[in-house]
Amino acid sequence: MAPEITRIEMMEFEYPLEDLGTDGNGFNLVYEPGSTLEATQLALKVHTDVDVTGEYVLVTSTSPDQIETYAKYLVGKNPLKRERHWSEIKRALRKYDRMGIGPLDIALWDFAGKYYDAPVHELLGTYRTEVPAYASTYHGDENGGLDSPEAFADFAEECLEMGYQGFKIHGWGGSDASRDIQREIETVHAVGERVGDEMDLMFDPACEYETFADALKVGRACDDHDFFWYEDPYRDGGISQHGHRKLGEMIETPVLQTEHVRGLEPHADFIANDATDFARTDPEYDAGITGAMKVVHMAEAFGLDVEFHAPGPAHRHCIAATRNTNYYELALVHPDCDNTTPPIYEGGYSDQLDAIDENGRVEVPDGPGLGVDYNWDYIEDNLTGDVRAFD
Repeated sequence: MAPEITRIEMMEFEYPLEDLGTDGNGFNLVYEPGSTLEATQLALKVHTDVDVTGEYVLVTSTSPDQIETYAKYLVGKNPLKRERHWSEIKRALRKYDRMGIGPLDIALWDFAGKYYDAPVHELLGTYRTEVPAYASTYHGDENGGLDSPEAFADFAEECLEMGYQGFKIHGWGGSDASRDIQREIETVHAVGERVGDEMDLMFDPACEYETFADALKVGRACDDHDFFWYEDPYRDGGISQHGHRKLGEMIETPVLQTEHVRGLEPHADFIANDATDFARTDPEYDAGITGAMKVVHMAEAFGLDVEFHAPGPAHRHCIAATRNTNYYELALVHPDCDNTTPPIYEGGYSDQLDAIDENGRVEVPDGPGLGVDYNWDYIEDNLTGDVRAFD
């Protein structure tokens, strides 16, 4: 008898973020000593009739309504038919961004690994079990943390001493049209001069720059120090193929795009139209492990590398099964505060700054499924409301 999904539970819980606030417009998280933000996140359980449960706690935010649509579809179906379910829900959510597919697809992979008593990366086809990480910073602040070009350079040097092989800068944001592009350029130079001969450097303005001209100025500063990539610079939202193709023609630093386009086909269009040099994917954003690995192999056919956005156990398993990738993004990190990961992992799994070994690598969990144990007592003790169940 094939296994069958009997019930899916979705629960929202809250947890504190210590020493964090937001910048001028309230969108970017920044270091703010003494301040506490309340964050919320979703946790999922996929129950079956074979006493094996697929589990996943999200890393980033997504649409609960889309998750609910997918959950209602899945109840009563075989959890191992991931490709069929992926295809059907992709069509059903065609009017939306489809970000609700990813979390449940990951939970189905967790179920499959537990069902077959194998880690997810083995089901995908293992290429490696340790991956090099880069330190990906919080945005610049005005509060005594990453508040100057020199502070970023100091932190880059600290990360280098810890063993990190790469360092990514998220500059300042949250201001108006008079934002100080010169400070961004000075940060590129400060970090490049301090550690550029010893680390791969990346710059990610997170679509802050208000003009193509500003993006070009910073890109040319990256050229001076042979930055590894330049990511999502200006306010198109990271989706203009024409704009990024033009930018790539005018700078030497490789461009990394596609974090903000959803799904396989838009990724392929970006690559086919020479609008990016590296592809970007994320199993939560791009319709699960199923969707992310489709992007990986599509990019491989073009001879390009794929860089995974954000940290997390699903991300580690994908990278473990990917030849054409370079780094694991350990984000968001800072010299004086933790990242935004909720305290829900047991057994030693961590995505904090000190999660790397002396060679700057993180291990891929080797237990069945995603290979991580969640602290469900913490999650249930901090629920924001009733558990939403679909059966």
